[in-house]
Formats: sequence, C-alpha cells, structure tokens
Amino acid sequence: MPRTLETQITLEKTPSYFVTQEAPRRIFNMSRDTKLIVVVRNPVTRAISDYTQTLSKKPDIPTFEGLSFRNRSLGLVDVSWNAIRIGMYVLHLESWLRYFPLAQIHFVSGERLITDPAGEMGRVQDFLGIKRFITDRHFYFNKTKGFPCLKKTESNLLPRCLGKSKGRTHVQIDPEVIDQLREFYRPYNIKFYETVGQDFRWE
Repeated sequence: MPRTLETQITLEKTPSYFVTQEAPRRIFNMSRDTKLIVVVRNPVTRAISDYTQTLSKKPDIPTFEGLSFRNRSLGLVDVSWNAIRIGMYVLHLESWLRYFPLAQIHFVSGERLITDPAGEMGRVQDFLGIKRFITDRHFYFNKTKGFPCLKKTESNLLPRCLGKSKGRTHVQIDPEVIDQLREFYRPYNIKFYETVGQDFRWE
C-alpha cells in the first residue's frame, strides 16, 4: 500500500478478498484499523450475473441449472460452485468478524447502488468519516448500460461508466430454478440480515 498522510484515505479494491480465507488475518496484521466496504446484492442475481460473465468467455460451459445443483429433483444445491458459494455471505462474514468488529465493516446494497447511487455513496462517505462530496449531481443514468454513470467533472471531461464486461443482459433462467435457489439462500440471508442489522429485502 502507498504511504498515506493523516489527511488522506487510501482505498484498494479486490472483489475476491471477502471470500478468501486468509484475507482477514493478513489485512488485520497489516492494519487493524482498516475500514472495510463490501458490496452485496441478491445472491441469486449475483450467481446469474457470475454465470453470464463466465459464459461470455467460455461459451461451452454446462447450463446454469447443471452447475447450480448436485441433484435438482432433491433440491441439492452444489455449494462447491463458486457462483453459488460466494452468495452465502454470512459464512464469509464470520471469518472477518474473528478479526474486525462489525463497526469497521460497511455493507453497500448493490441494488440501491443502481437505484440510488448518491444515497449509497453518501452512506459510504459517512462511514469513512469524510464530508459528503459525491452527491446526485455526480451521476446520470445510462440507458444503454442500465446503470448510473459518473458525470464529467472540471478535471475530467469524459463521463465515467462501467466497462464492456458490465451491464450485460443476463441469461434467461427457468423461474423454478430461481425459486429453488431463493429457498436455498433464504436462511443464509436471514442470518446475514440479523448479523449486520440491515434487511436487504432479497426475498
């Protein structure tokens, strides 16, 4: 990490940290005062998005349904598949809570980040203890992407939007498969809501 002055905040982003077993201990050993920000979204939607991304790179992979279940008729979900396992947020959180108090972890709603980006960014800025600089005037909705993008500023005349790999139309999944996965995730979601004290309303 770069050297940081007392008046500065250094940010680093790696999506795999939250689900990597060794990460909490390593980050704690580097700086136990680190503040952690985790973006979470409906785990079923997240799994479909993950699959859609992989499919774009490897078109010959098995179906989403085939990867999601060890035995669909028995409702046995395959938790060894990363796309499914990542969405079991409360299990990953337990590893982090062994090292960091909940007060040092902020959870961003992936859904609200799309519908109310300024509101979510406001809460992030409050969590970091900084003035609310990023507001709704910094965002516009990109109809092509289906996501909000950053407006151009004085220093950067080009608007910033998500890259080509983001905002893809998701693969169509059998609604019954989605219902089965919702049922599978329900107890994990409820425990997650209770642990973090926030209802993300994924049900």
